[in-house]
Amino acid sequence: MKKIYLGGPLFSEMEASYNKLLANEIRKKLKVEVYNPVENEAINDKSGYADSIMIAEGDNAHLEASDILVALLDGPVVDPGLAAEIGYFYSMNKPIIALYTDSRQGSFGNQQKIDAIDDIAESQFSYVNLYIVGLIKKRGFVLDSKEKLLNKLEEILTN
Repeated sequence: MKKIYLGGPLFSEMEASYNKLLANEIRKKLKVEVYNPVENEAINDKSGYADSIMIAEGDNAHLEASDILVALLDGPVVDPGLAAEIGYFYSMNKPIIALYTDSRQGSFGNQQKIDAIDDIAESQFSYVNLYIVGLIKKRGFVLDSKEKLLNKLEEILTN
């Protein structure tokens, strides 16, 4: 059975809820194993203790065992842990599929939005670190909807 690692921000209730929802939709549609760190009680019981080496080794073991990384890029910046996971997964030459749903991704033909780029602090557009995007695109895709993500995963898994 193919294994997917679902990486993304996970510390707020909103982030955890979305990650669980997406993991379940991937499992239901594609009949694959999904490792979702949110569901790992061993690391999410914050009354316990794990040092940096334990966390790195645990995440790396799950990344190494996975066939595909699904990276959730939404947020004010890409989650720092996810950025490291993307780099690590990239080095293993495995597919990375990113989901980036920020609604500020285009001008929608509005010239005022384009003109505002040159005004300090007036950009109407979202930003994702281009090094991270480049790594993802060299190994896979950046998609803008959950439906496109599910379809692309299905396509990759059936080929």
